[in-house]
Amino acid sequence: MGRVYLPQPADELRQRQAATLRRPRRSYSRAAKALFLVMDALYGRAGSLRKYRVLEIVARVPYQAWENVAYVAITHTSESPRFARDIHDRVVAVRAQQDNEQWHLLVLEEMLHTSGHRHTLVRDRLLPQLIAFMYYQVSWLLYTVSPKWSYRLNADFEDHAEHEYMTFVADHPELDDTAWVSAFADDYGHHDTVGDLFRSIGNDERLHKEESEALIAAARFGKPNS
Repeated sequence: MGRVYLPQPADELRQRQAATLRRPRRSYSRAAKALFLVMDALYGRAGSLRKYRVLEIVARVPYQAWENVAYVAITHTSESPRFARDIHDRVVAVRAQQDNEQWHLLVLEEMLHTSGHRHTLVRDRLLPQLIAFMYYQVSWLLYTVSPKWSYRLNADFEDHAEHEYMTFVADHPELDDTAWVSAFADDYGHHDTVGDLFRSIGNDERLHKEESEALIAAARFGKPNS
């Protein structure tokens, strides 16, 4: 069933950040590397709220693709109720991850608005949707051919996002002196500082990565992956 994403204490988040910064990145696929190059070319190599907003728009895409494929599959399993239930449970798990990414996006949108950022038509509206559309097509195609290929791409993406957020906090110690006040705190979780907020988002991305890695292992060994 779907994971419940609970806020972690500040000291625990710092430990998770340190573990991420010690851990080497995954060996990314060519598709993942191409996506990261595009993001860096359009929004810069350095981390920023603007770049991370786009990251979160794209992050929801694989879960949407998997959910849509699963719903189609359910319509063809009327003679196998147990298999249909397995698919349903998988959809519930995917929905939890997608909703968690949605909270990330809402929080970042709020922070950009508070900072006075004005969205531009091309870089803030059209390009993010274009990138998300292309990524959806790739995720959907890989999933229909071999689900573990799509899981691997998502694990690469989430690993990249995890390291991006944790590195951003390490590079900007002033974030630990910046209070985080948000209309979404009751929904996402309360954190005293923006530094802890980003550590929490990075930790969520780690959990998403681990869930995709578990799905890869399940697919490899023919185990149920609900």
